[in-house]
Amino acid sequence: MPRNSKPAAILAIVLISYFMILLDNSVIFTGLPSIRAGLDLTPTGLSWVQDAYTLVFGGLLLLGARAGDIVGRRRLFVVGLAVFGTASLLIGLAPTGGWMIAGRALQGIGAAIVAPTSLALITAYFEGEARTRAVAWYAATAGIGASLGLLVGGALTDWISWRAAFLVNVPIAIAMIVGARAVLPETPGQRGRFDVVGALCATLGMGALVFGIIESGEVGWGSARVVTSVAVGLVLLAALVFVESRVAQPIMPLRLFGSRERSGAYATRLLYMGAMIGFFFFTTQLMQDALGFTPLQAGLGFLPMSLVNFAVALAIPRLRTRVPDPVLLAAGTAVTLAGMAWLSRAGIGDAYLASVALPMVLVGVGQGLVFAPLTSAGIAGVAPQDAGAASGLLNTAHQLGMALGLAVLSAVSLGAGTGLDGPAAVAERVGAALTGSSVLLAVALVVVLAFLIPAGRAKGALPVPGSTDTAGDRVRSRAWTS
Repeated sequence: MPRNSKPAAILAIVLISYFMILLDNSVIFTGLPSIRAGLDLTPTGLSWVQDAYTLVFGGLLLLGARAGDIVGRRRLFVVGLAVFGTASLLIGLAPTGGWMIAGRALQGIGAAIVAPTSLALITAYFEGEARTRAVAWYAATAGIGASLGLLVGGALTDWISWRAAFLVNVPIAIAMIVGARAVLPETPGQRGRFDVVGALCATLGMGALVFGIIESGEVGWGSARVVTSVAVGLVLLAALVFVESRVAQPIMPLRLFGSRERSGAYATRLLYMGAMIGFFFFTTQLMQDALGFTPLQAGLGFLPMSLVNFAVALAIPRLRTRVPDPVLLAAGTAVTLAGMAWLSRAGIGDAYLASVALPMVLVGVGQGLVFAPLTSAGIAGVAPQDAGAASGLLNTAHQLGMALGLAVLSAVSLGAGTGLDGPAAVAERVGAALTGSSVLLAVALVVVLAFLIPAGRAKGALPVPGSTDTAGDRVRSRAWTS
């Protein structure tokens, strides 16, 4: 365990770096029309501006996470920041669409290093109550990064250019590299051979699966390209499981799935993020194409969610001392579901306040409640040598959930609005997609109730039905933390 002499500075560097990565997940959405016009991209080419990033990010996450365990997390963290900053510069200067897409792929490499390594650094540098608070801040960053990215992207696109949304990363990355080298102690690397076969199976398998999911939105699930890609991905991931059960230092230790708590957290994360990517992607279209908002107005339109989310996330450390994590997870997922179902009914004749803003408040409350306990559950009980692998799995569930969710919800939306055009068709498609998001959240709630609630009882964080424990003694005093 590295000596943690500057906890505030360490946490600031980790969170700002992670926030920069998350910002670029969503900053692209409000700038897509300007990027299409500026680089003369076809609809397919424009989709690859986002898909290239998602494909590489999702495919390399496990490799990036495990590499930090082996070579040292601070060293790899700095490398990831350098790659991400360089890619952002190339994107900001991109003269052609091909250059832009290549830059986004390079950004995905940097993100696949920084995202899991940042959580692993928190696990390495913080213990006990300090780790609980740090994870809460990490979760708050994850929660508001996507929605704030829409605001930042809209503002910079309206006021300056879409290029500014990427160039702003360059000085941030440089500052974080300097800060990381000055403040972060190095974590010792592990001895032993690198799991090359496992790394290839994980990277190529995840990449093929994500590619198939992405392509399904363009050519349909019945396409030979999609079927082949998904089949190859599943075969390679099956091979990964076989390999990981036999190597001494696996890239994805199967023992991580031995915990009902962690396995439930990975499944819930995947489903929840599948629903949330639909929320951001389609609600942006609702506001701009159906309600007539500008990119900046659409970014501002997400403020009800962002502000409430941030306020709830700040209160989470106190709530977790009084309310068990499984209860927070169940409540947060249910509240998000209520807000999503409400929002799915928005139409072109409805007022923004009642049909969009108020449902967003519920979504913000729910997301603020969910992320901290869900993050803790994903790394609960993990040995220090597996911290990177556990955070990599959590981030993989995050990215795969978004890729799969967007593909499925896009397919659902295409079947809606038949016979309509203009804003009415957009509203129908958005309503269908957000109804699909509601279904994903309902399934996530079932997973929480079936896996995480029983895991909480087993750990003593919740009373067993019929027991005499009360919320005033044993139950409320035990937060379900790592």
